[in-house]
Amino acid sequence: MTTLDLPSPRVAQPQLAAMRLIGTASVAIGVFLSGFVIAEPAPYELWLAFLIGTWFILGLKISRNVAPLLALFLTFNVGGMLSITQMHDLAAGNHLDGPIYIAVSTFLALSSVFYAAITEDNERRLRLIFNTWVVAALITASLGILGYFHAVPGFDIFTRYDRAMGAFQDPNVFGPYLVAPSLYLMHGLLIGDLKKAPIKGICLFVLAFGIFLSFSRAAWALFAFASVMLIFCMLLKHRSNTFRLRILVMSLAAIILMVVLLVVALQFPQVSDLFSTRLQLVQSYDGGHLGRFERHGIGFMMSMERPLGIGPLVFGQIFREDEHNTWLKTLTTYGWIGFVTWISMICWTIYIGFRNLLRERPWQPYVMIAWIVILGHVGIGNVIDTDHWRHFYMLIGIVWGCGALEQKYQRDLNRREAAP
Repeated sequence: MTTLDLPSPRVAQPQLAAMRLIGTASVAIGVFLSGFVIAEPAPYELWLAFLIGTWFILGLKISRNVAPLLALFLTFNVGGMLSITQMHDLAAGNHLDGPIYIAVSTFLALSSVFYAAITEDNERRLRLIFNTWVVAALITASLGILGYFHAVPGFDIFTRYDRAMGAFQDPNVFGPYLVAPSLYLMHGLLIGDLKKAPIKGICLFVLAFGIFLSFSRAAWALFAFASVMLIFCMLLKHRSNTFRLRILVMSLAAIILMVVLLVVALQFPQVSDLFSTRLQLVQSYDGGHLGRFERHGIGFMMSMERPLGIGPLVFGQIFREDEHNTWLKTLTTYGWIGFVTWISMICWTIYIGFRNLLRERPWQPYVMIAWIVILGHVGIGNVIDTDHWRHFYMLIGIVWGCGALEQKYQRDLNRREAAP
């Protein structure tokens, strides 16, 4: 699949090419399954667990550029394992839930390292990953939209609390999942072939409508932030007046279209009522006694007294609500070790992406999109837990993989310059 030691090069080449093709197709299947997480363990976990093991057995290597990510994630989950030891006097539920939660965390960590390794192995896989992500996002968004409007009998299972959630368990995960493929389509609209613009525009509308019908304030904020950041970064990279005019015209057209569609959507009572409710900055469950923000304060105080954490899912058992704050979640579930490691990993990831943000490379658009969406996820992590979001780990792996590609590019460039 990748680096195989076979005896005869002439015999090896056809097999190697076939194995690379099969391996690439298997990655596409994994990315596609990331859009369908109705129950856990989802098909995504089962398929990717098989895939990760198979690829590494067949020779996929972790380079020294990706190894720090593996070390950080392993340390992070060691913190989670230590936190399990604190559960006995606090947890009242199933004592297997904690170990299972950390096992999933460890798997997701390995998935991020896997995406980084296969990206470094072959940068052409980035296009496959994002194209497949668009397909999966379109299908799951369509399921959510059809379910929301009761267009197909039985599709109510793709909604929750009168909010679209597609083939996910939660609208608050469904909405953010659609943002990265939306940005990929936006990027294609801004610099791609105008003949394909109508198709990309329709696909972008489906995804944007799915984000809207998720009625997730975090998803709305993420989509708005990511869109503005994408345009800003592209204006920095492409300084020609023609390109800037194209961005201006397309942006104005998109804004006008979005406003028109929003006005049309608000004509439906079920949409307008929920929209006005969700538009409020502070919901009933945010403020008040033991509301979200008060729980945050109590949780941080508890974490100061328990450096090893209180155990996975224990916070929700105590307060009947999860942390809804990634930083607090790392403290309660992974202890101080996990908290420091998570912050280190996030800062390192942001640094790698920023350093390679505007360099003229084949992988530049992908690292730019992944970096922007990660930055947005860091922001919404203040009001929602992101430590088990599969697509978030995929984005982190992409940024590290692109960073490894840049290091390889620089080494090759220095070698060529040093050659006589």
